[in-house]
Amino acid sequence: MALTFYYGSGSPFAWRVWLALEHKKIPYDFKLLSFDRGDTAAPAFRAINPRGMVPTIVDDGFALWESGAILEYLEERHPAIPLLPKDLRARATVRRIAAEAAHSLSPLVNRLFEATLFHDGPPVPAELDELRQKLLEELNRFEALLTGSYLAGELSLADITTFPHLRLIRRVEERQPGNGLGDRIPPRLKAWMKRIEALPCYERTIPPHWKG
Repeated sequence: MALTFYYGSGSPFAWRVWLALEHKKIPYDFKLLSFDRGDTAAPAFRAINPRGMVPTIVDDGFALWESGAILEYLEERHPAIPLLPKDLRARATVRRIAAEAAHSLSPLVNRLFEATLFHDGPPVPAELDELRQKLLEELNRFEALLTGSYLAGELSLADITTFPHLRLIRRVEERQPGNGLGDRIPPRLKAWMKRIEALPCYERTIPPHWKG
């Protein structure tokens, strides 16, 4: 029985799980939920995940949510194409970077969306400038992690979990030129993004509503 994957278009946490599923070549049944229609609040979905959040998976009757837990589960359940290194300290580093992406980078990206794409009326220049400066400081920390092609040596969950947040930053610039970071994403981080976008899993997981 194939794994069922519940996804919401635009959620970076759902996107990281989708990237892992595709990269690890795990068969899955894709369920696209609409935030606008309130699909995550529907009784049928709440029966699976009482918190009504994506991502959620159901694997042979076992329901699981929270992207970090899902990624760890997929790694142990499907180890043939690993996204965690074998070395203890290297694994800890990957997990730390994933946590930093979720807890330090993601809140800033959310604030950028709230100040631009989700803002009623034009953005407040002073607020936007301060936020962009904080984002650049955070991105510089991530760029400093790049000693090779990827964030922690080989391609890993560090890359899979961090990339969606950076891609959303670029999405703001695409939708509202001048209100994102423009060309100010640090150069080595920009090159890293291109490497991720060259992977087959990227093309297969571009958020559906971006294509419309």
